[in-house]
Amino acid sequence: MNKKTLPTGIQTFSHIRQGNYYYVDKTSYLLDIAKEKAVFLSRPRRFGKSLTIDTLAELFSGNKALFTGLYAEKHWDWETAYPVIRLGFAAGQVNSAEFLHANIHSQLLANAEKHEVELSSCEYLSMMFKELIQKISKKHNSLVVILIDEYDKPMVDNINQPHILAIRNVLRDLYSVIKDQDEHIRFSMLTGVSKFSRVNIFSGLNSLTDISLMSHYSAICGYTQAELESIFAPELTGVDKEKMKDWYNGYNWTGESVYNPYDALLFFKEKEYEPHWFKTGSSAWLIDNLATDELDMHSIEQNTYSSMDLEKFDIDEANPIAVLFQAGYLTIKDVVKKRGTRYTLKYPNIEVQQSLNQILLQKYLHPKYSLDSSQDNLYDYLVACDYDKIAQLFHSLYASIPHQWYTSRGDNIAHYEGHYASVFYSFLTGLGVRVHCEDSTNQGRMDAWFDFDGRIYLIEFKLTDSEKTLKDQGIKAIEQIKDKNYADKFQAQQAERNQPIVMMGVVFGREERNIVAFEIEVLEGAAISALTY
Repeated sequence: MNKKTLPTGIQTFSHIRQGNYYYVDKTSYLLDIAKEKAVFLSRPRRFGKSLTIDTLAELFSGNKALFTGLYAEKHWDWETAYPVIRLGFAAGQVNSAEFLHANIHSQLLANAEKHEVELSSCEYLSMMFKELIQKISKKHNSLVVILIDEYDKPMVDNINQPHILAIRNVLRDLYSVIKDQDEHIRFSMLTGVSKFSRVNIFSGLNSLTDISLMSHYSAICGYTQAELESIFAPELTGVDKEKMKDWYNGYNWTGESVYNPYDALLFFKEKEYEPHWFKTGSSAWLIDNLATDELDMHSIEQNTYSSMDLEKFDIDEANPIAVLFQAGYLTIKDVVKKRGTRYTLKYPNIEVQQSLNQILLQKYLHPKYSLDSSQDNLYDYLVACDYDKIAQLFHSLYASIPHQWYTSRGDNIAHYEGHYASVFYSFLTGLGVRVHCEDSTNQGRMDAWFDFDGRIYLIEFKLTDSEKTLKDQGIKAIEQIKDKNYADKFQAQQAERNQPIVMMGVVFGREERNIVAFEIEVLEGAAISALTY
């Protein structure tokens, strides 16, 4: 198979099909979508939503030549074409309701010009939109198709801004027309990142079929492993496919897992394992809100969530779990049938796990603290098994969290073990280490463990306010690991590897807001070597 051109950043279906570009055929999904009346799809940014919308536009317009060799060529009714109205907010940034009004006004006029109809109502957007639908339907003697890309971007761009309500009202008035003009519409679809409350923005559009978490559509955007290895086979020469999978695959919406398409294309272009997608710009307001929210990052993967938890996103209350999930920083791990359908979540891959935790951790720390160099040092100390240096490094980390961060919150977070454990967790995961938290055994639930360079580290955290019992608390943490036999599940594996199990007892002081005791015992076969720092 000969190499083709990578379609990096191309969102126009005709350009891809008429050029010598790679293309992954997703048209079977689109034919299923087209059987619906009104559809909503949520996916992270740069995941192919705009290309999906453009492909649907060409499909409904009846441009059969573009679909030669694709599933749709032989399975779509090419005898009937529909006029398509398109609106989109992916380009640029809206900074006021007035700008948004002008933007939509311009788009409606452009649609009118394309279909050669004149609009008499030009002051109110809802009246313009209604007239546009009716006149296009009448002119073509046909039902119309309405496609709206990134419907939520004007609101997402203005979260925490005083004019957000005015922007919401403009969009609500616009989208309410779709329900009102149902008799003239064959099909409508909205795409976006966030699923804002329908009460606030859709105003009656409750008939939308949300396909975001339908297993059948899990791979509608992104590349499956089979698609990657088939379509992009010429690009995979010399590539460690397992490593690429660990870095960029893992996104799941209750069905088949997919690669982030932006990451896959940039990796093929540059052949470097870098956080390509993350570097395109994580949302500043998202990171700021998460850093100040009572969000325990290290326990996220242990909890279960309802579909409401994953959807609850409004301008008045941005649920951090929903924000992380919808933005692509968390993804579905398992579907749990427990009091209805619930979900467990995970980081999709190394890129997100490492990058997100680095950014969140940096928000806690003093601006002069060098996180990158500290994590480089931690890596070296772990390789060298220098537990003294590891303890000193973590002590410096907690010392770098400014006093103001504790006092400005007003929630006594320094008195909660979860805060210290979360920082510990983020520091390790930002290094790229896979940390397992609250892991259950037949004897209990250990706070955390991780595998580094073949060695297993078992961690038990304690929080105390008594200076007299600091050492005892550290020893008790180690004893708890022993008493609960947490090491048992790893002993056979480690014996085969001929690698040790390292038990860590980490004690934090409420007043000190830092590590006050760090106990280590190394289990190698039957021998236990005790080290105390």
